[in-house]
Amino acid sequence: MAGEQHQDSTTDVVRWAAFSCVLVPVVLLWYGTSLAGATGTALGLAAVTAVCRVLLRRSERGATRSLAEERAALAEEHASLAPRRGRHHRSGTGAHRGGRHSGGNTPGG
Repeated sequence: MAGEQHQDSTTDVVRWAAFSCVLVPVVLLWYGTSLAGATGTALGLAAVTAVCRVLLRRSERGATRSLAEERAALAEEHASLAPRRGRHHRSGTGAHRGGRHSGGNTPGG
């Protein structure tokens, strides 16, 4: 769920950057900048936006991978702290724990 929210915010940032790639040259043309200057600005903004998008996606993948590794390490730590219940590591009480059995099926009483 948090990953989806993070991805949505990244998508929003990229959308706003793309919007500004269109808006800034239009405003520059409105205020009298040459078409070549506005086009150069648009291309520069598009290049910066593309690089930022690649870096954001790479960062998301790294964060997702790091989170998965952290969860795996926590699960492994939890498993190592859990009580062992194998053949020689039984926990709890029972008839097979050793010692004398009280009452029950003894011939003398």
